[in-house]
Amino acid sequence: MKKRALSLLLVLALMCAGLTGCGTKEGAKESNNSTESTQDTNQKTEGSEGLFAPVPKEEVKVGVLHLTDPAEGSGYTYTHEQGILEMQKNLDLADNQIVRKINVDDSDASSVQTALEELVEEGCNIIFATSWGYMETTAAMADEYPDIIFSHATGYMSNGTNFNNYFGRIYQARYLSGIAAGLKTESNKIGYVAAWGKDNSEVTGGLDAFAMGIYSVNPDAEVYVKTTNSWYDPEGEAAAAEALIALGCDVLSQHCDTPNPMTAAEEAGVYGVGYNSDMSKEAPKAVLTSVLWNWGAYYTTAVESVINGTWDGSNYFGGTKEGLIGLSDLSDFCAEGTKEAVDAAKAKIESGEWDVFTGVIETNEGTTVGEEGKSLDDATITGGLNWYFKNIIEK
Repeated sequence: MKKRALSLLLVLALMCAGLTGCGTKEGAKESNNSTESTQDTNQKTEGSEGLFAPVPKEEVKVGVLHLTDPAEGSGYTYTHEQGILEMQKNLDLADNQIVRKINVDDSDASSVQTALEELVEEGCNIIFATSWGYMETTAAMADEYPDIIFSHATGYMSNGTNFNNYFGRIYQARYLSGIAAGLKTESNKIGYVAAWGKDNSEVTGGLDAFAMGIYSVNPDAEVYVKTTNSWYDPEGEAAAAEALIALGCDVLSQHCDTPNPMTAAEEAGVYGVGYNSDMSKEAPKAVLTSVLWNWGAYYTTAVESVINGTWDGSNYFGGTKEGLIGLSDLSDFCAEGTKEAVDAAKAKIESGEWDVFTGVIETNEGTTVGEEGKSLDDATITGGLNWYFKNIIEK
């Protein structure tokens, strides 16, 4: 999920491909990697239940490319690793059936290719590439090895056979966390440490949803955002959090990789909403809740489809209903009524009667987005949100 920025051309590519990934990377290619590959003998013929023959469970081998070391114990890579472990437990796979490559720099195509080739050589049937920057190298490897399944987190490329894209409706959990923040603030100033600005739809959509959740329970509150211009910048994230606290923000949230904004909040005696993993273990006196990824929901489904022979090459975009995203347990120092308000909003989302980006939405520039009674489509949400909700202030 590293180094992304949005471009209009990429939105068009995403919409044409029908994909559902993250905001795009500056200078990224417009190709959707749609070149057809020759069917390998391990692949089924057209019209069969899945695209590949079933693989006996004891013969399945899963490869994983990690950006950093899961031993960090928190944040993005750690959360993906927890999903892999959940999948392993759910499917009762042996330790030697999971092959990991850690600290693979997603800005170094040569390192990415080497790591992927090693996973191929070790006999992996399916390989999960967990970071945005792995995308183009993974796409090329999928063409080279049509009998192996490559599954890429975020991004926008896929080929409909052995290379797909997976992500989720994290904005739904962001909205719910905004309810907790909006009910807790006393200063009516809430801070947000963002990796990127309005040119990145993934970050912007999450921030908008958070701000909309706040507004739903506290229309007087304002959201102050500071960007670090990096997915992973421990010092920058801490500095941004401290600057927001200095502005009078008494609740912080974040879309960045480390728990530093949460530890800064605890040190300052204010509150926070964590991201990726449950950050209450780093800041138990500050974290109201954390916005969570449960990657195990996807990893289990994907590997199970390899075992059952039902892999169909489609992209994945799950939400609260699928259990891919959610909130950690609310702390006992959340404001009274928080659980009831969060549960009510979650029920509306899961019922399908309403979603976060439904209806006419006001921006902080005085314009409006959307139509009454309609929801923004997935392509717009994942690649075309370049505006801030009306209560957001850029700092």
